[in-house]
Amino acid sequence: MRKSAIIGLITIAICIGFLVSLNADTDTYSNFTQAATSNKEEHVMGHWEKSKGMHYDAVKDPNHFAFFMKDEKGEVKKVVLNGTKPQDFERSEKLVLIGKMENDTFYASKILMKCPSKYKDNLVEIQQDGQVKQYKKS
Repeated sequence: MRKSAIIGLITIAICIGFLVSLNADTDTYSNFTQAATSNKEEHVMGHWEKSKGMHYDAVKDPNHFAFFMKDEKGEVKKVVLNGTKPQDFERSEKLVLIGKMENDTFYASKILMKCPSKYKDNLVEIQQDGQVKQYKKS
């Protein structure tokens, strides 16, 4: 076999290994049950449980926002964000929480909100420090 063919095969093998390792690191969505057994931050998708309300008092503690969310499996848990209440939270269609489950409460470090029709296909990220990032699908 020629040296150039061997070098080409080695390069292809390295590229395939790199692509496989990238795919292994991708995050998938969990539910509250899976998040409870995990030691790392999880992405949990669901809907705000409007009937249980929310708690946010900007005067008393502007960095504490709590509400209840129903995950994709139908399980409802309390969610706490140590940050300000996201703008237009009430209008969001879907939520993706990034955080950890402790006891029976999910502590979110970020909340991603899927906004309704006016903002179709836009995703808004609220970080703990209150910064807002908006992602647009292309």
